[in-house]
Amino acid sequence: MGEFDLIRRHLSGLGAPRADVAVGVGDDGAVVRPPPGRELVLTTDLLLEGVHFLPGTDPEALGWRALAVSLSDLAAMGAEPAWATLVLSLPAADEAWLAAFARGLDACARVHGVALVGGDTVRGPLAAGAQLCGLVPEGAALRRLGARPGDVLCVTGTLGDAAAGLALARGGLAGLAPEHEAHLRARLERPAPRVAAGLAARGLARAAIDVSDGLLADLGHLLEADGLGARVETAALPRSEALAAVPPARRLAWQLGGGDDYELLLAVAPSRLAALEEAVRATGTPLTVIGRVEAEPGVRCVDAAGRPVEPPAAGWDHFARDGDGA
Repeated sequence: MGEFDLIRRHLSGLGAPRADVAVGVGDDGAVVRPPPGRELVLTTDLLLEGVHFLPGTDPEALGWRALAVSLSDLAAMGAEPAWATLVLSLPAADEAWLAAFARGLDACARVHGVALVGGDTVRGPLAAGAQLCGLVPEGAALRRLGARPGDVLCVTGTLGDAAAGLALARGGLAGLAPEHEAHLRARLERPAPRVAAGLAARGLARAAIDVSDGLLADLGHLLEADGLGARVETAALPRSEALAAVPPARRLAWQLGGGDDYELLLAVAPSRLAALEEAVRATGTPLTVIGRVEAEPGVRCVDAAGRPVEPPAAGWDHFARDGDGA
């Protein structure tokens, strides 16, 4: 089967139907109609086999994840998801694999109201990437820039689950209950982008970023935008029941340095914390205070007694170290 037959059979019509799509899959480009008074937020992520996912990963889970990681970027900017284009590199035209991939992508797109409006397919090493476009009212996008000394740091959901799921998939984590294993695998393979929480935080949080490379790494990105520092209370880091069953040292390493959780990290003025908590929790999303922004640059981790904690990991950086990110 040729490229265009594959596209017609498996990639046309995916995602939610949207009246603002004038021309979708099948032309040289998509045509969409942004509503008046809105700005466009664009983001792109690429997932490579052996770097972002393990060989043999379930294609349906990969289809979901290919879209979810870009949705997380939109969530961090308080943007409403709208349209997506897909780039897919395949070693061969495997129809069964592509059908499963398309099911996962379609399911994620429909949950978040996204229409797939175009893209490209090529023969090559297995890789999948999505460019997403979201909408925000003019001037309302959340940014990394904007935190101030004294701001409270909060995170949605729980931290460290995806890194534990990766260790489990590699055979490096044993002795967990079956339901805990299932939870950790799902957090790795099918992340839930915090789109509703990001929309709720718009106008309340001063700064935001999604936790994709690890808490400390992404907190560093948020702080460096304003030349600030932070104090992180390690005892306050939220953990799932599944991660609570992991030995403390490994758990803390994954909570501070593990990537792929796709939670939101928010900086908020103390006077607006209660409003932010109410707005985010109304979406069904947990929100936990983990520290404060400080004027002195650098991140300082402390335990429940206020004693310094040496961070066991710094987070993922593609070009700063060797190794397999998957």
